[in-house]
Formats: sequence, C-alpha cells, structure tokens
Amino acid sequence: MIGNARAQTAFAGLRAGLELLRRDDARPTLAAPLDVVFPIIHGRGGEDGTLQGMLELAGMPYVGCGVLSTAMCMDKVISKSVLRDAGVPVVPCREIRRHDAQRATSDFIEAIEEAFPYPVFVKPTNTGSSVGVHKVRSRAHLVSAIKDASRYDHDVLVEPFVDAREVECAVLGGFDPRASVLGEIRFASEFYDYEAKYAAESTQLLIPADVSPAQSDEMRALALRAFRALKCWGMARVDFFLERSTGRPYLNELNTLPGFTDGSMYPKLWEASGIALPELVDRLIEHALERGREAASLEIKFKS
Repeated sequence: MIGNARAQTAFAGLRAGLELLRRDDARPTLAAPLDVVFPIIHGRGGEDGTLQGMLELAGMPYVGCGVLSTAMCMDKVISKSVLRDAGVPVVPCREIRRHDAQRATSDFIEAIEEAFPYPVFVKPTNTGSSVGVHKVRSRAHLVSAIKDASRYDHDVLVEPFVDAREVECAVLGGFDPRASVLGEIRFASEFYDYEAKYAAESTQLLIPADVSPAQSDEMRALALRAFRALKCWGMARVDFFLERSTGRPYLNELNTLPGFTDGSMYPKLWEASGIALPELVDRLIEHALERGREAASLEIKFKS
C-alpha cells in the first residue's frame, strides 16, 4: 500500500529526479532526461490516479491507464456503476460510508441482510490484493468485518457470494485494444485472498482456461467493452467470476497495474497469445509514448 515506507521512498526518489519547470503556456515540463515512466507502485497512491496525476502535471509519458481510468477502476463501486451502464454484467453491491460502517447499527445490518443472503463478501472500496476482504456467514461476523474493512478505506461494500470460477483476461492497446486468451486461477483457500495470491504454493494458473469457445468469445468481448467504458489505456487485467451453475460471467474488477512477476497472470496470458515479455514491454512503452504525443497535441489556453 502507498502508506508504507517502500512506496514513500519511491515517491521521494521520483520527486528528487523530476525537476518541474513552468513555461509561458502553463504546461509543466521535465528537466530530467527521461523518455517514459513505467509505474510499479501498487495500491493507494500508485494505481488510483495519484501518481498518474503527478506525471500528467510533469508532462511525462507513462505506461498504463490515465488519471480518470485508474481512479474509477480502483473504486469498486464507481467501476461497477460505469460497467453496469455499459451493459457489462457485474455482481450487485451495497456501499457503506465509513461513518456508518463504524457504527453498524442493527437497522443498518438488517437492511444488508434483506438485500443479500449469507454468505456475503465485505470489501474496502479502494484497496487491492484482497486486503481487508472478508467472507461472512453470520451477523456477528458481518459487524466485525465491516468495522475491519473500514480501517482501510473511507467506504466499504457488501456483495453477495457467487459460487464461481475465477477467470482472467489481459487487455493491451490504446485506440484499438486487443484481448488475450483466457486464464483461470484455482486455489485451495475459501476465496482468492492475500495468502492465495502471494504465498500459497497450491494456487494454480491454468492457461488457456477450460471454457467453451462461446464463453471465451463472450468474456473477451466483455473485457474490451469494459476497457473502453472505463477509458483504459495501455493495459489492464480483467477479472471475471464464471458462475458454476449457469456458466454466466460477471466482471469482478479491472486491475490497471497488474503484476509482472514470474508468476503473474498478465504477462503469462500474453505469452500464451504470442507476445513474449520483451515485446510486451516494448508495446506498452509505445502506447505510453503514443498517448504522450496525443496529449502534447492538445491546446491548453486560458483567457485572462
């Protein structure tokens, strides 16, 4: 998360390396000899539009989605609303403000129970890596889970449990994005929590996912629709729930800064789609520079 020492050090180093100069046209420029920035800071401050906004003010091309897109994708409630309007199926949810979450009155809890049967998931609205996420089966646990999730964000969401497989799709591109083959994540834990994502040796990545051609086409099309609806650029990993009983996909979330480790799904999906890691990085840089040229071509004028 951005509050930790590692992320703060990264920001301090970036600030030290970027000297902002102001020109007469009010567009900041960089004195540092940098061509493009590849953000690698996950969580709040790194993939919620904050870092991207600083780079925009600096006039510095960067890899990945822009300010608005990263902010929307990081906020689970906002992104669900945009996707729903775009005709992308999502799991319904109830949003809880932090002030209400910390009180968690009986009337408030009863309203949630009327909306969704147990089990339900409780999540901070703006976090990643399943931090603060709880699978809840009782009222007592619901109260404690809401209070715990509110430690990590101003808002909390509650959504019903969907008995589903977890399938992912990688999207790459700018004006004409393309979708990769699908991959499936299988894990031994009750849900795909922090331990399963980063520590559990039993977690498996299956590429390609064992789905029908029709399901693959549908999810890849939905991934591209979501990418465009949320104004993404460069890259995103699109995560789906594939309901076991019906085979219906629900888009869970878009990750605008997916992992690039040896075990990460995003580069593996592109490798399986015919794009090796070196070429993938080259393409991401090209898209960053392309967006930088587009931004530089825009006129910024203010009347005095």
